Amino acid sequence: MEEHTPKFGGGANETILHPAVLVLMLLALVSFFVLPRKYVIVPVLVSMFLIPLGQQFLVAGVHLFVCRILILAAFIRALVSKEPKQKSNYAGGWNSVDTAFTCYVVISAAATMVLYPDVGALVNQIGFLWDYLLGYLLIRSLIQDDNDIFLAIKCFAGLMVLLAATMVIEQIKMVNVFGLLGGVNAVPEVRDGKIRSQAVFQHALTAGTFAATAIPLFFLLWKNGKAKGFSIVGIVAATVMTFATQTSTSLLTYAAGILAVILWPIRKKMKTVRWGLAAVLVGLQLTMKAPVWFLIARIDLTGSSSSYHRAELIDQFVNHFSSWWLIGTKDAATWGWDMWDAQNMYVSVGEAGGLAALVFYILVISRTFARLGDARKQAKDKKHEWFIWFLGAALFANVVAFFGVNYFDQSRMAWFALIAMICAYTTPITKPKLTFTHTDGPTDLQVVPAMYNSRPEPAKQHTVGSMSRHLFE
Repeated sequence: MEEHTPKFGGGANETILHPAVLVLMLLALVSFFVLPRKYVIVPVLVSMFLIPLGQQFLVAGVHLFVCRILILAAFIRALVSKEPKQKSNYAGGWNSVDTAFTCYVVISAAATMVLYPDVGALVNQIGFLWDYLLGYLLIRSLIQDDNDIFLAIKCFAGLMVLLAATMVIEQIKMVNVFGLLGGVNAVPEVRDGKIRSQAVFQHALTAGTFAATAIPLFFLLWKNGKAKGFSIVGIVAATVMTFATQTSTSLLTYAAGILAVILWPIRKKMKTVRWGLAAVLVGLQLTMKAPVWFLIARIDLTGSSSSYHRAELIDQFVNHFSSWWLIGTKDAATWGWDMWDAQNMYVSVGEAGGLAALVFYILVISRTFARLGDARKQAKDKKHEWFIWFLGAALFANVVAFFGVNYFDQSRMAWFALIAMICAYTTPITKPKLTFTHTDGPTDLQVVPAMYNSRPEPAKQHTVGSMSRHLFE
């Protein structure tokens, strides 16, 4: 356990940069500033998901990862391209989801620096803020409307075709193509005789959940008649990726996304479903010999899963509440066997930033679900309802995935993209609009909020001056 005690510093002692990665990086940098702003999301996603995370420059002892350089450059591009009449860089302006996410990231960074008061920790947390806060704000600024959403999803579909092909090669040849570039394992992990493909990702878990959580988004493309070809190839490629990882977390996430989609007929009864599920869990907690989260230990869809470790991780997290609730902990590795491996997003957030960080992270999820719920109730037709439902299914798939993985590599960019899609799509539906009405008097005007699906009655005609007549006509 001692060897897994958190330490900062170290890493590669030289630059790791493959010529192919250098070319792709330069092409991405140029495209950020040459392409119209609405297309910048494409080179951002392509570069993030085709460049191994370990590709880096070593400058004066500091590791400058290629992905971070690209995030910074793209963020600058998005920032300077803001139109003068544009009130905010983000669709719908700053909202409660953005606030909760920012608080979670800042609290986590501050807590870590308090736990580890040294230069290494400071540098590390600057990198964390760079990856999470800057990466999140970048994606939020690039996804502004429906067209951006469809473009991003089609980009994911194209990427998954390439990634699925390399994962099939891993299954056949035991060679990771991206590993030949450096910065990721060249030989995939084998557990109990099963090859766990990972492609460009740092682990098979993040590779599989990236694919599985995107399934509802590809259904969205099909249902809305937007690029059905992309929808088909995306679903096929994502399915291949999910099964090639040979991880129970990926398969459960895949099933959760599909289950959420097929619950569409009872969409208006989800409150009852949620309370029913809560009652079942409480009942199990009262009747089971072990805590209810040990149900996770019974899940093994591949015959090689570490399900018991996932249950034990939650159990130790709960039992050591007093150790981490204030500012997180640096002693998690001493809680038991393999407890250093916090492959649970909720546990990982709590250990890093304490209870406050965990609360804000849960608020990110709850406020995003709330936006979807409000938007679905106000949607003007089933087409919009379906759109919202598919986004909600993808969000639910991520919530399930968080019980078995934390997004410690470029998979987090897909999570940021989903939040940005939901904020962008729900804003014009839930945000009150202003419409002009008038009273029975000849000159009085009144401004009242009108919702997305409201139908104000035709204005009565009064003689209130040429400007007023023009307004009502």
